Amino acid sequence: MALNDPIGDLLSRIRNAQMRNKSKVSTPGSKMRARVLEVLKNEGYIRGYSSVEHKDGRSEFEIELKYFDGAPVIREIERVSKPGRRVYASVKALPRINNGLGVAILSTPKGVMADHEARDQNVGGEILCTVF
Repeated sequence: MALNDPIGDLLSRIRNAQMRNKSKVSTPGSKMRARVLEVLKNEGYIRGYSSVEHKDGRSEFEIELKYFDGAPVIREIERVSKPGRRVYASVKALPRINNGLGVAILSTPKGVMADHEARDQNVGGEILCTVF
């Protein structure tokens, strides 16, 4: 099955699994998804993820979701830049999500990173999604 928006698919899978209180969710593997998951893990929104290789050559990520007092740690996860409308921001125009409590995940020339890290490295880029 062809997928137009793999990052949007990843975010929807996480959102749907958390609504059903699942402990794990799987998603097809790709380098971009791995980078986004790495940022989510470093920021403390997911417990972790692991790559699962199948015999037919495809790979999947097993994502361990994180809960606190029975509620998901991720309250909102939203796609910003979509295939039909890309959203870019300079380092001065990077958004602050809920007064700095949330993060925006960006794709920059220096890699995929959180907004505070992009400010530290003085780079802007495409705003992939916001997490709170």
